[in-house]
Parts: sequence; C-alpha cells; structure tokens
Amino acid sequence: MANHKSALKRIRSNEAKRLRNKYQHKSTRNAVRRLRDITNKEEATVLFKEVSSMLDKLAKNNVIHQKKSSNLKSGLQVKINAL
Repeated sequence: MANHKSALKRIRSNEAKRLRNKYQHKSTRNAVRRLRDITNKEEATVLFKEVSSMLDKLAKNNVIHQKKSSNLKSGLQVKINAL
C-alpha cells in the first residue's frame, strides 16, 4: 500500500483514467464494428466521420498507437469506397 498522500491520489487518478480510457476504447471498437456492418454508402460516409474522429482522439491521448488509428481509418475508407 502507498505510504504518501500523493501516491494515494495518483492511485485514484490512475484508476479514473483507466476506466475512462477503457470506456472510450470500447465505444470506438463498437463504432468500428457497426461501420463495417453497414451496407449503405451514405450512412457509412456519415458514420465514418464520427469513427475517424474517435480514433484520432484515442491516438492523441495514447490509448492506441497513431499508426493503428491510421491503419483502421484506411481500411474503413477502402471498405466504404467499395460500397
């Protein structure tokens, strides 16, 4: 157990950040799955903007790697173009 007041605060803040990152990451993964299942190009284009933004935010906050974000967006864009 932590001995310092600042260490206890760090434990609390780390847990809060972990839960927030977990929630945002899971939400983004579900949005990517929804986008992959869409067969209408217009709907997919609208949803792609939202998903792209979500991926960029995760990459900016180092929840996922920047290149993973780019690879996912690229693959999704290829799928949308094929519709």
